[in-house]
Amino acid sequence: MPLLRYLRHLSTARIILWCYFIWWVVSIIHHFDSTPRIWLTSLGLSAIIGAALILSTRPSSGTAATQTDPWVIFRLFLMPFCVSSFAALVKDAGYILIFPPSLQENAVGITLILIFLLTVRIIQKHTPRAAP
Repeated sequence: MPLLRYLRHLSTARIILWCYFIWWVVSIIHHFDSTPRIWLTSLGLSAIIGAALILSTRPSSGTAATQTDPWVIFRLFLMPFCVSSFAALVKDAGYILIFPPSLQENAVGITLILIFLLTVRIIQKHTPRAAP
């Protein structure tokens, strides 16, 4: 099963990125605003910053170009979108750093992250290791 294989081979860095994404989803659900300006601004920033990140990860001139994994490119555009939309949606919500003032919202985010981490741990510990 592809999902089990994917979770079995997740690196620590990818696990952390998934935890960030879970936290973002919880915050977006709790503070969703359908105002197009927020989402269009986030898309615009994502395009500008994502392109800059792509350029910054390219080899310097004179060296051979390397093929970048499409998922890496996707993440380089997704991260600025998530950051800018998060910032816009929680602007006046009383957040302290990335933590909402609501104990319930913190509990939901932390619980979902713990469920994800436990699931990954169980899969990595109890499924046979096959080629990725």
